[in-house]
Amino acid sequence: MESLLREPAFWTIVLFIVPLLLRVPIAVALGSAAIFVVWNWDLGYQMLSYSFFSGIAKFPLLAIPFFILAGVIMEKVGIAERIIALIKQLVGDMTGGLAVATVIVAAFWGAVSGSGPATVAALGLILIPGMAEAGYDKAFATAVVSVAAGLAIIIPPSISFIVYGDIMQQSVGTLFAAGVVPGIVVAGFLCVAVWIISKKRGYRGAPRGSASEVLHALKEAFWGLFTPVIILGGIYGGIFTPTEAAAVAVFYGLFVGVFIYRSLTLRMLYDILRETVAGTSVVMIVVTCAGLYSWLGATVGLIDKIAALLLGISENPLAILPMINIILLFAGMLLDAISIAYVFLPILAPVIVTFGWDPIWFGVMMTINMAIGQVTPPVAVNLYVGARISGLTMEQISRPAVPLLVASILALAVVTVFPGVALFLPRLLGMM
Repeated sequence: MESLLREPAFWTIVLFIVPLLLRVPIAVALGSAAIFVVWNWDLGYQMLSYSFFSGIAKFPLLAIPFFILAGVIMEKVGIAERIIALIKQLVGDMTGGLAVATVIVAAFWGAVSGSGPATVAALGLILIPGMAEAGYDKAFATAVVSVAAGLAIIIPPSISFIVYGDIMQQSVGTLFAAGVVPGIVVAGFLCVAVWIISKKRGYRGAPRGSASEVLHALKEAFWGLFTPVIILGGIYGGIFTPTEAAAVAVFYGLFVGVFIYRSLTLRMLYDILRETVAGTSVVMIVVTCAGLYSWLGATVGLIDKIAALLLGISENPLAILPMINIILLFAGMLLDAISIAYVFLPILAPVIVTFGWDPIWFGVMMTINMAIGQVTPPVAVNLYVGARISGLTMEQISRPAVPLLVASILALAVVTVFPGVALFLPRLLGMM
């Protein structure tokens, strides 16, 4: 026991987990644990500043603030509102129409923002009151928006894929392509789940409008619908990199807001920049602190010890894979997606190599786990944002979210068992 207390690897874990259980912010828990262990065991505190800044001084990570900015611009100029209006016209009064439409819109908006909480914020303000007015239970409406928003980090562009690609040295463009079909699979399972629930409860919407009203809604939403075509078409067509695509998305959003919808004002631009800076700062602080913690884990031998422990449990990949999924699901209950990537990927990388798993497929599987984690208490950042918008408590939202989480886990099982679901599109496009 005494030797364990003198082991820096032991304190690296303890000093992270204890503050986390005390509801200390994740970035603070990661950073403070790393700094204390480095200082107390004299592991080279001079490296702290280098590790801190090198963690974010990477070209692929430049895409993160650009995609956040693009998502905020498109929300503020009214693109989300117009897309939702079109979907409402199309689904009309079909059973569960609005709930199914919410999943589809969330999947589509995920192809713009790349952030789960941002998707809840952008869509929840419109869809939650709209579903409540149509007779849907407000808690169910909030749960649908919150869970469906998890698609934002599966369907490209995805901040999680950018971080994964940076850590694992994988092509972000290939990861984006790999996320498309699994994202559709998850969305399909969610659509079935919300339709079944809506049928049992008799949820319907307002009758659809006339042909002219539908055409008008389509005309209004056209520029928003064209957004993913520009972003993803440019990446898959080899016209620009994901980072360049993020910058193009920003200028496209500005063009639509200024010249098409004419809704962008100087005051609005200030709010857009303020929200972007705040959102980017949170992400980058987590990235730097998580990167620092990951470096410390490698330095004290923690990563090698845990990886060896995992590999020592079984030589059968069919036994290890479900275990990894369970670990990631539980990690998602406590940590955000970026922290999970930085903390767990250095441990899991040797396991991936040992069993010969495809890192692209593994990245998609891991991201789906993290998407589920965004709506799994106690952290459940998507549910938290949904609760703030709806005025309900986390407990009220959590119960109707359970069947949707089950649907998401079933979709995860499909992607896990059939790697071709993730690898089909990258192979078709000649990316691997």
